[in-house]
Amino acid sequence: MGNVESGCYENHLSRFLPEEQADIDGVFDTLARLDGSGGVKTGKAARKAVTLAMLKAHVQEALPAQMTVRLYSGMNCVDLTGKSPGSSEQIVKEQFVIFMSALLKGNAEEKSGIIMRMISSTEGPVVGKQIQEFTEDLITSVVHVLSYRNLLAGWNPEKTQDPARGVKALASQLLSELKLQDGKKLAGSHLMDAICDQSTIENWVFQVPQISAFLGVIIRQGLLVLHSLPDQAKDIVSLVPKCKGTKGGEFVSLLDIPSIIFINSHLPSELQHKWRLLFSSRVHGESFSQLCGHIINKGPCILILKDMDGYIFGGFASQSWEVKPQFQGDNRCFLFSVSPSLAVHTDTGYNDHYMYLNHGQQMIPNGLGMGGQHDYFGLWIDSDYGKGHSRAKPRCTTYNSPQLSANENFTLDGMEVWAVGELPESSVCKTKKSILDTDPEAQALLEMTGKSRQSDGLREPIEDDDN
Repeated sequence: MGNVESGCYENHLSRFLPEEQADIDGVFDTLARLDGSGGVKTGKAARKAVTLAMLKAHVQEALPAQMTVRLYSGMNCVDLTGKSPGSSEQIVKEQFVIFMSALLKGNAEEKSGIIMRMISSTEGPVVGKQIQEFTEDLITSVVHVLSYRNLLAGWNPEKTQDPARGVKALASQLLSELKLQDGKKLAGSHLMDAICDQSTIENWVFQVPQISAFLGVIIRQGLLVLHSLPDQAKDIVSLVPKCKGTKGGEFVSLLDIPSIIFINSHLPSELQHKWRLLFSSRVHGESFSQLCGHIINKGPCILILKDMDGYIFGGFASQSWEVKPQFQGDNRCFLFSVSPSLAVHTDTGYNDHYMYLNHGQQMIPNGLGMGGQHDYFGLWIDSDYGKGHSRAKPRCTTYNSPQLSANENFTLDGMEVWAVGELPESSVCKTKKSILDTDPEAQALLEMTGKSRQSDGLREPIEDDDN
């Protein structure tokens, strides 16, 4: 980080509001009072300082031990004396403040210097394998601390997939943006032994905002720095959406927490705060009519499919689904894959075949599709529920997506659909009571004449679980 004079320290300190400065002071004072076993230091020290043991005692189980060590290495690399960074076994307050300033308020250059030492505590360049290990630790720590602090916003780890696969997939996706100075991407086997200097890490941090976002969550929720001040919770809301509509014991999502974070980050910002389960084949049955009945007129939503080979993929529909012979949607729609790899495929501008839904017609295809064209969709579910295809040779014209399923024609193993953001008013109105609900005599008259209430099978009340 270079030699930091007092004026530079004051500049870093001035980035924080008075209440933020007070919060940081309080956390450091708490840290400096702890001994290595979580007790309180006795005796009066000449100057307050924090050791690794004290940091571990403060963090306890909120973060994996390896991430606590990485955070300490990042603090220790701040050089105040002109000595070699990392030469001291204690962290003083100036180092602590500058570390917080760089990672929470700094630019990519400031962050990259500290991240380099979090990747490796020794001076000099790092290799790709070390960056991969750091990235996987970073994602693992985010999932861990959110679960530990009960900040998963209604997502039950027991009702999602094991995050281990998702951690590796998300790390691989983030590392795909790592480039050398000549612009060459470091992918696959080329990554492991590649030597990367600070400028490479700086460019990566600049190009991949999730790195800074994840570090912010770890600092705020793992170290409890600035975590309770107003507006700090916004980072968590945009990271992990509130989960609604999953009450009951049958539902287990096809997604894991890292995949949810990844997909949510690509949604329009106004839709990132809430996901509400509309349909699950395991809960509502394997029926195209049931699928349509649960997703029509429900606003923007996410479809997730799993084929019999274990591939998981889907699409974001930017508008309410409607049954009609024309294509619908707009250029905010996208297709994505979750397994075996994470990727998002967006609008190419080639055509407007974003969304398609039809049922009960004889002359045109019946089913749900996204991208491509009739009989050649990027993603297609046939009205004969259970069958589908993902055709792209070499790419889907609408989304530039490759074949998403293991085989071009696939059999569904599971499907779920989530409404994102707030439900449209039209959907809420349609779930209100009809005149038959409020007039029991009219209901009885229908029953006496042998007529049933045809709408009952199609209408389900929206679960009002926000209260």
